Amino acid sequence: MKKLIIIRHAKSSWDDPYLDDHQRPLAGRGLRDSPRMGQRLKRENIFPDRMISSDAVRAEATALIIAEQLHFPKDKIEFTRKLYHASAYAILELLRNTGDDTNTLFIFGHNPGFNDLIDLLGGEIDNLPTCGQYAFKFDTNAWSQISKKNSQIWFVDYPKKED
Repeated sequence: MKKLIIIRHAKSSWDDPYLDDHQRPLAGRGLRDSPRMGQRLKRENIFPDRMISSDAVRAEATALIIAEQLHFPKDKIEFTRKLYHASAYAILELLRNTGDDTNTLFIFGHNPGFNDLIDLLGGEIDNLPTCGQYAFKFDTNAWSQISKKNSQIWFVDYPKKED
């Protein structure tokens, strides 16, 4: 069984309207929500074997904060431009190329790609909120085989959801 946790970056700051989108940092709310969401995963004993994040500043920061909460080595997080504004199909290709020694994978990135990926994998959501988590379990031992046909929604969580 393969487990995927899709995590949208936490709330980003728009304080500098001239800052390049890729460089936008987390807002105060994002800095508050990220550790809370990491602690919720920890309480449920959900820990990654591997973490892959968009290399956008806001996604990197979200991944680093959640990694800290879960005691996941920060130097083991993989940062890639491939998740920055990626399409659902590009994200799915990245997932399907994951080594089968990884059982639980966390990915950090952006909408609309994540919303579309959730739909593609059989989930339903209008909009994954900032710092929201949408998790699937797949009835397969190979990432190359993950699909809507073998997916099951595991959980959905987001900062404004009651603890």
